Amino acid sequence: MTLHASKLAEDLNLNNIVSRQFDKAAAMLKLPEGLLKQIKVCNTVYMVQFPVRFGDKYEIFTGWRAEHSQHKKPVKGGIRYSETVTQEDVMALATLMTYKCAIVNVPFGGAKGGVRLNPRSYSPEQLEKITRRYTAELIKKGFIGPGIDVPAPDYGTGEREMAWIADTYDAFHPGEIDNLGCVTGKPISQGGIRGRREATGRGIQFALREVFRNEQDLKKIKLSPGLSEKTVIVQGLGNVGYYAALFLEEEEGCKIVGIAEYEGGIFDARGLRVKDVFHYRKEKGSLLNFPGARNFKDSIALLEEDCDILIPAALENQITLENARNIKAKVLAEGANGPTTPEAEEILMKKGVFVIPDIYLNAGGVTVSYFEWLKNLSHVRFGRMEKRREEQTMANLVQTIEDAVGKKLPEHVKKKIGRGPSELDLVNSGLEETMIEAYHEIRNIMETRKNVTDLRTASYIDAIEKVATSYLELGVFP
Repeated sequence: MTLHASKLAEDLNLNNIVSRQFDKAAAMLKLPEGLLKQIKVCNTVYMVQFPVRFGDKYEIFTGWRAEHSQHKKPVKGGIRYSETVTQEDVMALATLMTYKCAIVNVPFGGAKGGVRLNPRSYSPEQLEKITRRYTAELIKKGFIGPGIDVPAPDYGTGEREMAWIADTYDAFHPGEIDNLGCVTGKPISQGGIRGRREATGRGIQFALREVFRNEQDLKKIKLSPGLSEKTVIVQGLGNVGYYAALFLEEEEGCKIVGIAEYEGGIFDARGLRVKDVFHYRKEKGSLLNFPGARNFKDSIALLEEDCDILIPAALENQITLENARNIKAKVLAEGANGPTTPEAEEILMKKGVFVIPDIYLNAGGVTVSYFEWLKNLSHVRFGRMEKRREEQTMANLVQTIEDAVGKKLPEHVKKKIGRGPSELDLVNSGLEETMIEAYHEIRNIMETRKNVTDLRTASYIDAIEKVATSYLELGVFP
């Protein structure tokens, strides 16, 4: 099949793809048609064009903020800086955020924002001006606030931009004590929470760990339980891909055999040290020609190499009719939003590939954003009140055991047992519980509902039913 023919054969519009996935799941539910339409539609979309002055010249930027559903408040979703972002992209991503929050039982509606620009083309000072002006536009129309709409980082943005947003919001709302809760993903010193930067990657780790505990599913794809020695290819070396690969390598014993970025990819069957690749790329400006690895000028081609787990953690539409038949991975773990088209997924399913959908797998970010938001509203760091008390309780318990048996425990053992939980410990504990609980919810739907044969459809069913329940209980639909 030629590239031109394949493009005509499949729809690569993310908004249309999300809509089709919704329709597939909704057809299996006995809910009022009007209620399903309300859940499906994006409630509000704000488009703005705003000028920013650089020296003696002005540049006009286009930005959006989409709020998909207010069945829970506030709404929540990242802000993307990309020269390819469109209104339909933002609407689709806002929709996915609603479903994502529902699946992991985070009480937010979904939202998403974007500004059309290439952040690499602007200096930090210029990006600050753009970010502050975009934030001012959101404030003027009521599209941001700790109880209204809470943005977060996304592709092309990070902690720095979130700090600028928080400061701009605070300047417009002097004296309001919950101002830091207007945005998440901030630096620790500005009200952020430990573990947020790596949260999506950490969530992928926890989810895969749980998937690889289920012998029944693993038998179907001919893999042994446990992640140790499983081979992994990761596309994307941003926060999501980097931390997912790092944790799988260092904490789960996986072998990272391939890493892809926009400039190309590298492959080494013996395994790659993720930190070494990251630092090499930072120094050289490219991961190509990494010592001992084979180069791939086309990063998409790397996805077709042999591995147990493939993690696309970059952008949408990476696995299509063009390459789906060549995918050799046994597990496709969607770290990015919408990396697989429906037509490609059908091919993968027929091949027996176990697909873990984005709508569940990359929900670690919004989960920890929820924890950050709670921290901002409570005005106290997690663990601060109870850490020393728990350490003293455990020390007393150890002393009681030692007195009872007449024997001393080694100091390193006592230190390990007696350490009270830090904020990071509590964040990771909450994230792990969330990912495990959500996985078993959607897997149970897949196992028990008639005609549900994949995790994606099960995830949509789970989300739609939860959102529908909220609307019904609110009395919106009698």
